[in-house]
Amino acid sequence: MAEESIADAVETVRRYYGSSEVDGFYSAVWGGENIHTGIYLDAHEPVGTASRRTCERAAAKVAHRLPTPGVTVLDLGSGYGGPTRFLAGTFGCRVTALNISEPQNERHRRTNAERGLDGLIEVVTGSFQDIPFPDGHFDVVWSQEAFCHSPDRDRLLSEAARVLRPDGDLVFTDVMAADGVAPESLREVVARLQVESLATPGYYEKRLPEVGLSGVDFDDRSEQLLTHYVRLEEETRRQADSLRDLVGPVYLEGLLENLPRWVAACRAGRLSWGIFHAHGD
Repeated sequence: MAEESIADAVETVRRYYGSSEVDGFYSAVWGGENIHTGIYLDAHEPVGTASRRTCERAAAKVAHRLPTPGVTVLDLGSGYGGPTRFLAGTFGCRVTALNISEPQNERHRRTNAERGLDGLIEVVTGSFQDIPFPDGHFDVVWSQEAFCHSPDRDRLLSEAARVLRPDGDLVFTDVMAADGVAPESLREVVARLQVESLATPGYYEKRLPEVGLSGVDFDDRSEQLLTHYVRLEEETRRQADSLRDLVGPVYLEGLLENLPRWVAACRAGRLSWGIFHAHGD
């Protein structure tokens, strides 16, 4: 992909996550903490509770190494910092949070300081297309639902592998198209994310070994996506009056048009989601 096209796509993501409308939606409906797909115990569980459970399940993949003194973690696309604070607060590891949105990063830093975690967490504004750290710098590279925004996933995975120590671990979740689903069938669905298409589980399973990672495991939790997007639509409709003031009527109308498309795509089996884990050779 041409450098100019990548730069344009990165700027689109920066604008998306820097907008007051997106910020308001994530804060009100997702809780403004763990703005990621949840693992639900029942169909009525709060979105924020289920999202935190995803952090716990993903961390369990590398829990044996996180409490080790000196372990460092890189969180790619860290958002408001919920997973970053979970990792630092639970395991005492040092976490670098790389995120493209400065408004999100400002809130992230503020919350870290309020919770006494700013000594363990460094928040860096930047793009994961060009990770600003040297080779072999981190023990764990972590990400949740950020790779779907990448304009060049080949390059992103190469960068993630580059900054990982030889015996390090990569753990990430991502919203994906199900294998074999034509990108055209999801165009209207992904329009809200301002991306052209999604990766597939098969893409990651093929590409991760090509960038030098082995033991690739995909903990397929695709069934959780339907519950998650049903809950998001329910909460958006329930909070519609307050959201209209918070994000504006035009953005709210767009949400109420788009979220049912996600629900329909989940019901049709066109989307996939789960936890990937791989480690260096």
